[in-house]
Amino acid sequence: MDGSALKDLQAPLKARYREDPGAALITLTADGELDGTGVACRVRTATTLAEAGLHPATGGDGTQLCSGDMLLEALVACAGVTLRAVAAALELEVSGTVHAEGDLDFRGTLGVDKEAPVGFQDIRLTFDLQTSADAEQVATLVKLTERYCVVLQTIRSSPATEVAVKVSGPTPA
Repeated sequence: MDGSALKDLQAPLKARYREDPGAALITLTADGELDGTGVACRVRTATTLAEAGLHPATGGDGTQLCSGDMLLEALVACAGVTLRAVAAALELEVSGTVHAEGDLDFRGTLGVDKEAPVGFQDIRLTFDLQTSADAEQVATLVKLTERYCVVLQTIRSSPATEVAVKVSGPTPA
């Protein structure tokens, strides 16, 4: 998609959100089904049913998705889509790859060491780009990608998160 087509596509949305800021506040949702036969959770995506389970470092056999990997995959997906949208808006031809990696200390999540943190300590996002854009254009592209990437900004800002529990009926045996 070129920059003009993207601008045409987004122009009515931007106008609506300027006129009615409340219209821009949208709640995204995700739902999972707890697997009664194992340590797993089935998550419905837009196109498939994904089954998440234990990472091999916590006892999994590697046949199910790891939620930590899924977090990094969401970061890569969002950063890649955002970079492509920004490139189109800036009318830059860009191709390449996006890579994310994160460091975990599994002693924390397994309760082996109460002082070991649970979760990623460091996450690195790398773009390997092929482009004829000059260094200043690439810097602008990356700066705007970082600014508008929802998943990256969410990870960086660590928003308030609440947990609620609803219990109904007896627990299956």
